Amino acid sequence: MAEEPTVTIERVDDIPVLIASMERLGLAELADTHFVPHGNWRGISPGKMLTGWLAHILSEADHRLNRVQDWAAKRGETLRGCLDPELRELDFTDDRLAIGLDMLSDDQQWSQFETALNQRTIRVYDLKAKRVRIDSTTASGYWEVTEDGLFQFGHSKDHRPDLPQVKVVLSTLDPLGMPVATQVVSGEKADDPLYIPAIDQVREGVGRRGLLYLGDCKLMSLGTRVHLQAGDDWYLGPFSLVQVPQETVDKYLEPVWTQEQPLIGVYRSLADGTREHIANGFERIETVAGLAGGQAISWVERRLVVCSLARAQAAEGALRRRLEKAQSTIEALNERRRGKERFTDAESLLQAAEAIIKRQGVEGLLVLQVTEQLQERPVRPYRNRPGEVRVERQVSVSVQPDELAIQQAIRRLGWRVYGTNAPQSELSLEQAVLAYREEYRIERNFGRLKGRPLTLTPMYLEDDQRATGLVRLLSVGLRVLTLLEHVARCSLAETGEKLRGLYAGNPKRATQRPTTEAMLQSFKDIYLSTVILGEQRYSHLTPLSELQLKILNLLDFPTDIYTALVAHSANSP
Repeated sequence: MAEEPTVTIERVDDIPVLIASMERLGLAELADTHFVPHGNWRGISPGKMLTGWLAHILSEADHRLNRVQDWAAKRGETLRGCLDPELRELDFTDDRLAIGLDMLSDDQQWSQFETALNQRTIRVYDLKAKRVRIDSTTASGYWEVTEDGLFQFGHSKDHRPDLPQVKVVLSTLDPLGMPVATQVVSGEKADDPLYIPAIDQVREGVGRRGLLYLGDCKLMSLGTRVHLQAGDDWYLGPFSLVQVPQETVDKYLEPVWTQEQPLIGVYRSLADGTREHIANGFERIETVAGLAGGQAISWVERRLVVCSLARAQAAEGALRRRLEKAQSTIEALNERRRGKERFTDAESLLQAAEAIIKRQGVEGLLVLQVTEQLQERPVRPYRNRPGEVRVERQVSVSVQPDELAIQQAIRRLGWRVYGTNAPQSELSLEQAVLAYREEYRIERNFGRLKGRPLTLTPMYLEDDQRATGLVRLLSVGLRVLTLLEHVARCSLAETGEKLRGLYAGNPKRATQRPTTEAMLQSFKDIYLSTVILGEQRYSHLTPLSELQLKILNLLDFPTDIYTALVAHSANSP
């Protein structure tokens, strides 16, 4: 009888692209240099194991340890061809992955590894580091809270104060949003003290000074600004009303209201080539002083007083709606109907009206007037009770808008004060406003980190050490995503071309700004088929489409990261 052939089919998908991108970063090499395993370690190196696991996370959007071995078993030929010919599915058992997380959790080794990874990435991708954004997020979960543990209750940015959380601080390079420093701290810690350690990590990892650090008002604490000024770095961020009180803001704005202060227009370039007027502003100068390393320093700080036109318009609409609601609710207090509480004295009615004003946030903008009067009310006879006329005290409240106060409140809307120590020659007011408005870049990173494809939440690990290692591993995955996107977009910008075919249902839609997720999705449904007949072995790979070839060209990857899999599979024992 003729021997039956053995046929195996495995999904290749985006695995070669992901592993090639990590090889370009030198991930496995650097990991093996800085994380030395136990002497009993067998199989592929820890660096290659982490590379394969990260490819699984990015491809499958799943960080669970117990899913990786089965995934690797179904893609053995692909992983051996892309990563290591000696690779086995046992190289991805959950025990080995856990050991990898333990290695990543070592603070000293991680710091050295992250620094080396930064320097290699900046060199390989020729990144011109100029701006760094720093911000934090929290990841909540159903963990057990222990004393001094990583998972603690705190101010939740996920709006889940009922759940313990871990806090992650990211420092990213503009414009690509690539992380260069990652901090993992317990969830109850305040943000303000975390900025100086993050800045020091960036300085060590990037190896440069004179960078512009951007962040929210927590970056603008005096201690952090002193630290940046003393280290010859620049900062840009908004002040809170605690840091710059409303009285100071009003003092800055007084010349604007008297039309003595000329305003600088801020314009944003649109895709169609036109420019949109988005803000107006002006500058003030303040001298700031503080202590750095026991030494007193002082410098000149530029205060950028800026009014966002869209923000002012939206705030005015919201204010007027609150005023209308407060007025109608207060007037309803005068209604008399069955089951409704009646106010019999002016004081209680006034307190109810003021509570409504406070609840709507319109204090000082409405004028209340309470009136009292005596009114006769006839009472009909009933059975043995004769009819009578009763005299009752009635109170009512009237409400009128204070137009002068409302106009004064409206003219304050949309204004915000920013601070920077960067000279005007390096950072104009318009450049500063546009730079800060790109804060969405780091928020997008948080979305990727906590959602798809990195899926930090929900986290299934409960061990503090391994949870720290996992966050650090996912931050490397975030680098891969941002760098792939950066390279593709730069390639398209150089040629002026647009990429078509990424959008399901609309193949003609083109973009110059493709996302990594969309590009990786286009590599789905690529299969490697192997037929073994006797001693003969035949392999076939799904032909690459025109779109896939175009993306590989944009990413500067050769097509043989896929086609070489056929030769490797055919030569496998």
